[in-house]
Amino acid sequence: MTAPSTTPYPVTPPAGGEPPTPPAGRSRRRRSPVVRVLVVLGVVAALFVGTVVTVVAVAWARASTSTVGAVEFTRPLAVPPLAESRVEDGVRVFELEAREGVADLGASAPTPTLGLNGDHLGPTLRAARGERVRVDVTNALDETTTLHWHGMHLPPAMDGGPHQMVEPGETWSPTWTIDQPAATLWYHPHLHGQTASQVYRGLAGMFLLDDPAAADGPAGDLPHEYGVDDVPLILQDKSFRPDGRLEDSPSFLSPVGTLGDTVLVNGTPGPYLDVTTQRVRLRLLNGSDSRVYDVGLADGSSVRLVGTDGGLLPAPRTVESVRLSPGDRAEVVVTMTPGQRAVLRSFPPDLGVNPLFERFSGGDDTFDLLELRAADELAPSPAVPDALGTDPADVLDEGDAVRTRTFQLSGRSINGRTMDMARVDEVVTTGETEVWEVTGLDDTPHSFHVHDVQFRVLDVAGRPPGPDLAGWQDTVYVEPGHVTRLLVRFDAAEGTTDPTTPYMFHCHLLTHEDQGMMGQLVVVAPGEQAPDRIEVPDGVAHDDGAPGDGRDGHGGGDGHRGGDGHDDAAPGDGTGPRRVDLDGHGH
Repeated sequence: MTAPSTTPYPVTPPAGGEPPTPPAGRSRRRRSPVVRVLVVLGVVAALFVGTVVTVVAVAWARASTSTVGAVEFTRPLAVPPLAESRVEDGVRVFELEAREGVADLGASAPTPTLGLNGDHLGPTLRAARGERVRVDVTNALDETTTLHWHGMHLPPAMDGGPHQMVEPGETWSPTWTIDQPAATLWYHPHLHGQTASQVYRGLAGMFLLDDPAAADGPAGDLPHEYGVDDVPLILQDKSFRPDGRLEDSPSFLSPVGTLGDTVLVNGTPGPYLDVTTQRVRLRLLNGSDSRVYDVGLADGSSVRLVGTDGGLLPAPRTVESVRLSPGDRAEVVVTMTPGQRAVLRSFPPDLGVNPLFERFSGGDDTFDLLELRAADELAPSPAVPDALGTDPADVLDEGDAVRTRTFQLSGRSINGRTMDMARVDEVVTTGETEVWEVTGLDDTPHSFHVHDVQFRVLDVAGRPPGPDLAGWQDTVYVEPGHVTRLLVRFDAAEGTTDPTTPYMFHCHLLTHEDQGMMGQLVVVAPGEQAPDRIEVPDGVAHDDGAPGDGRDGHGGGDGHRGGDGHDDAAPGDGTGPRRVDLDGHGH
């Protein structure tokens, strides 16, 4: 028997050049070009979706950070020194110089930084209510900066916002009278478009206000010896490159900005504080770009909350933790026992956003911040007083409100407009009480800060404010999708209004602020008029802030104010700036 052929049809064409004919029953069907294109597109789409899912899954896994049990508390906490000052003609004068530096922040190598009077961060300024102060701010950097006194009630020309730019080699000397209760305030740059970068690199510090009259009352029993039982804690998260440099690039999935994987306290990694008294007062400041903290003791023990942004609470509150959005401050008193070690921890904050944004906004993160080490013998401390400061409800009554303003935060805009340094967005009249309704329209964390004024929080999503919002505030976390109602009243700083120089209101997530989520208000006297447009420093671009246009309103140029921008005489009342040598002497 002959074996069957394995060749389906002849390989060699038959004579005559006719193509071979396939055997019956074995016909080939060709796909049309459209089908082939659809198949290819389907494969590409599947690969794309698979890649996206993989990238998101990897990012999701890496987005949550926990340092619980991983921090070795081996470095003594660096306590910022109290700034030196002198008195000239009844004015207390401080000097601050912004400069480049290099600091050991715990990275693989020394980190290039910025600082004020040092390599990183700045000294703590301290002044008393009723004092007139001047701060000579010298810019020894090779970039423009400003210095804003966050939480301070003062004239707008002294506020240090984006209009009061200090060029390299200049000194700016704002002067004002302290006219508010004892409080924990801070200072930081406010250069439009560059605030996040300059704060992240180290330009920030505390400004503590004392009230001699209050110190003679019950509040005088609070711990008050600076650096011993009254300690500032500046919380800032950082990430580092392999060579030790700071990494400030946000994750491509982050809706808020830069989130670091390491939290420094006063610039110290893995810090501990030796406690020698029964009670210690911790002045907490969230100096981060975007991160929200929820700070308490790791073992769940309670602390006594005694102060918020604008000063002391009417009465202490017992809490397990306190939420701090960027720019927020809180004062807590911790009671220690001899030999005790307690860890200060930031727990995952409740941001009120969807689970995806919650995770990529730091809502699942936990950080061990500081170890408190009590001595074997502790000096006794007075009990925390039952009465402390002024109740905002006794000063501001909603029934006195003459109008309601609405502020809707979405994307990088407020009320559909991005920042324009020449535009006046709001005009407020001194002495008038107003309700401000602040709403986050997108499912993204925001905070809201108002310059010059401390406000009362009426309610959040219709609920009474929690303990962390029971006192005077200048910064408040905005829960997405809910209305936060504030009661606000502006008074003329030093009795004089300035309708052509603005204060700012803005999101205090610094990346959002830099990208345009900021507006301007001017304060006028009854019957006084204000312009719709104001002058801006030379070289600063401005626009009408169309929604979604992405423009930040900040341009190039030398930024000098009018004429040559210089006053070579040392300003006696905050006018300037003036050109100086980098050793601080005018010329």
